Amino acid sequence: MVEPSSPPQPSGPLRRGFLWPGGLSARLLILTSLFVLFGGALVVPPTLAAFEEQWLLDRVRAAELASLATEVAPDVVVSEQLSSDLLEVAGVEWVAIQSDGVRRLVLRGNNMNRTPYLVDLRDQAAASWLAAPFQTLLGGEGRMVRVVAEPRFRDAEFIEIVAPDAELRQELTAYLWRLIAVTAFVSAMAGGLVYLSLNLFLVRPMQRITRGMELFRADPDDPRASVKLSGRRDEIGRAEVELALMQGDLRAALNARARLAALGEAVAKINHDLRNMLTSAQIASERLAASADPDVSRALPRLERALDRAVKLASHVLTYGKTQEPAPEVRSVAAAEAVAMAAEEARLTEDGVRLASALGAADQLLADPDQLHRILVNLMRNAREAIEQQPDRSHGVITVTLDQAHGESRLRLADDGPGVPARVREHLFQPFSGSGRADGAGLGLAIARELAQGHGGDLTLASTGPEGSMFELRLPGVPEAVAPAPAPKRPRKTAAAKRG
Repeated sequence: MVEPSSPPQPSGPLRRGFLWPGGLSARLLILTSLFVLFGGALVVPPTLAAFEEQWLLDRVRAAELASLATEVAPDVVVSEQLSSDLLEVAGVEWVAIQSDGVRRLVLRGNNMNRTPYLVDLRDQAAASWLAAPFQTLLGGEGRMVRVVAEPRFRDAEFIEIVAPDAELRQELTAYLWRLIAVTAFVSAMAGGLVYLSLNLFLVRPMQRITRGMELFRADPDDPRASVKLSGRRDEIGRAEVELALMQGDLRAALNARARLAALGEAVAKINHDLRNMLTSAQIASERLAASADPDVSRALPRLERALDRAVKLASHVLTYGKTQEPAPEVRSVAAAEAVAMAAEEARLTEDGVRLASALGAADQLLADPDQLHRILVNLMRNAREAIEQQPDRSHGVITVTLDQAHGESRLRLADDGPGVPARVREHLFQPFSGSGRADGAGLGLAIARELAQGHGGDLTLASTGPEGSMFELRLPGVPEAVAPAPAPKRPRKTAAAKRG
């Protein structure tokens, strides 16, 4: 078996993964953490903005309730002490109300040294609403905020307050830290659960598949390299099934390749001696031609044809799968004669498995005679052996029919054997895989199909079952039928000859 080549090594900064981890599990953990933290960070701005808005709104409501005390005061005027107390309770410095287009200062505190910044709660844009808490946190000390909102307890157009933002910034900072802690905790929990789930359902199966591929590459015969199917119906399960099927096919191909290599080596070793033996056999057959024995005369043509084919095969040094068959020398061949010669070599006899030919003497095929003979012999020999392997059966029939139409010849060979086993149908025409016998090499049908395809046709299994099997040989071309030669007329005797 050929040793696997070493995999290509990456070059450059990605070779050792200096800045980025190489393992899928580590990458998944980092990416999950980053994405969850990013999702948590997206929650922080709107949460802070909502907190600040609610804090300012609470101050507005407190100031609005405090301003109601002026309504019950004599002459609608409160003392400075009462005004200071009300402003302190509300947490604001100034309170103003606008009603009927007139803005009126209800409660007044100390004078302001700096101009306050404005926050209008009535109509606030999304961008300014999100940016407001960060302006509060980063705005510095001693700032004042001016808030305008719609009143709830008064019949007025709006209520306006001015308050220091120091307390707001302090509470906003504390809330931000609490929010960061909660977000980090939730992100860690969610990220951990997502990571564990993805690691369990994706990373671990992929690591198992990858490990099987690595072991298979190192040693295809290692039992640990076989992928164990989890039974999942998702993409991982489909990948496991396809990888298991691929491993099985590749093992079969490697075994076939090993057998082909051994076969080629054996043929290379015996080819020289075989040609010498065949040459000696040809010399012996030439000497037999001088024999007057009628039995020898009848058997000699078949012997010479077999020796010629053997010498031709040996001269080509055919090793299936490594060399190509020679191109067929197509010519018109008498179908009935070709079938009869193949049946004789396949050992079909009248008292055993016999031939039933429906071919006429004028039927012709366009094919290479030698290659057609090899195809027919392989098919007939396989059929005979299948019939004879059945218990208590040594008789059978192989029927040959010919159908020629639409520029194509279809030669069908049907037998009454047991049929092709289901386990070998899928690999019937593959070398070393399509034999149904324990001692079969599985090369006959593979060679026959290759020869048929070399003619531009094909060899297929037309049907099979308990009643028998039928193979169909398709060859291109329909030659014109040749009328059989008439029997020679015997000369008529003359009257003189009769008298003599």
